[in-house]
Amino acid sequence: MIVNDPSIVAELTELAERYETALMANDLSALDAMFWQSTHVVRLGISENLYGIESIAAFRAARPGGSPPRQVIRTTIASFGRDMGVINIEFQRIGAVTIGRQSQSWVRLAEGWRIVAAHVSLMAGC
Repeated sequence: MIVNDPSIVAELTELAERYETALMANDLSALDAMFWQSTHVVRLGISENLYGIESIAAFRAARPGGSPPRQVIRTTIASFGRDMGVINIEFQRIGAVTIGRQSQSWVRLAEGWRIVAAHVSLMAGC
């Protein structure tokens, strides 16, 4: 298995950028499409634990205005073979001092790259 194949890291970098653009634009259809359309997909958020794509889509649809604006501080990407990668983002919401963290596990499925597990949290005491 090749770890951090440059071509796969480039694909994942583009996905991270596309996700961030969709998140800041509150593009629900683009965001939902990036997640695995399965009951097995998981997104653990700041104040919610979402299991299954229906739960994730419902959460996004019910959130007025979408995600608060943020600045990405750092992005790290690791790929494992040609079909699995992990993207970690450190961010700060505009006007806040708290540091946020986001991790996404991406898998290349028959329909393309999809997030199969995600986590978002804010550091306490920052």
